[in-house]
Amino acid sequence: MSETTTINSPMPGVFYRRPDPDEERFVEVGDQVEEGERIGLVEVMKNFHDIEAPEAGTVVEFLVENEGEIEADQAIARLE
Repeated sequence: MSETTTINSPMPGVFYRRPDPDEERFVEVGDQVEEGERIGLVEVMKNFHDIEAPEAGTVVEFLVENEGEIEADQAIARLE
């Protein structure tokens, strides 16, 4: 079995999987990502903060729905 890395939110807010409601999602389950690649955004008081992959891997699961409220250090997604 491959090692899994969890991507956590650095802050509380609202998680977005796309840059704009009319645009495609940053990444989908099954996508390969590179270290530093944006996988989503957290919005806090109208400010948006990038959520980036901490290492290269494959997105195996999102643990938060698009536009879901999240807490600081909450798991957002898993890479393998």
